[in-house]
Amino acid sequence: MNIRNARPEDLMNMQHCNLLCLPENYQMKYYFSHGLSWPQLSYVAEDENGKIVGYVLAKIWSRPEVPPFSHQAVKRSHRRLGLAQKLMDQACGAMIENFNAKYVSLHVRKSNRAALRLYSNILNFKISKVEPRYYADGEDAYAMKRDLTQMADEAPRGPGPLRGLHGSLVREP
Repeated sequence: MNIRNARPEDLMNMQHCNLLCLPENYQMKYYFSHGLSWPQLSYVAEDENGKIVGYVLAKIWSRPEVPPFSHQAVKRSHRRLGLAQKLMDQACGAMIENFNAKYVSLHVRKSNRAALRLYSNILNFKISKVEPRYYADGEDAYAMKRDLTQMADEAPRGPGPLRGLHGSLVREP
């Protein structure tokens, strides 16, 4: 497995991964917007054949009171391998390094127990509120937030490739 910064040529495969993994689907312009506006915040996980099996997209809002936002998907065949954690840690590290982010937010379907366990128990997100009828099908969402200050304090200083909390090296393109 390899984790690296996403490139423009990855965007269609990232969208395809999303289509396989999540009921929420986005038009291609959504991926292009993220990839072109915040290229340093998007990462992909590749299998041994170079196929994208997961990704994380993140963005920083221009208003400081609005938290940085992230979403991710990992193909079912590659879940429970730690990829979601590595992807999210890389994106959070990049948010800290590039934008001095203090926290990150995302939404999780109330019915998605596996994602809720991942974000709560492994990635240290906390539920900040319930957003009624957040999704197009009317399902409620948990708005979740992760404090990045501890990660920022633990981050290595100085030049060099990004390192996640667990020291996983990310190749820079």
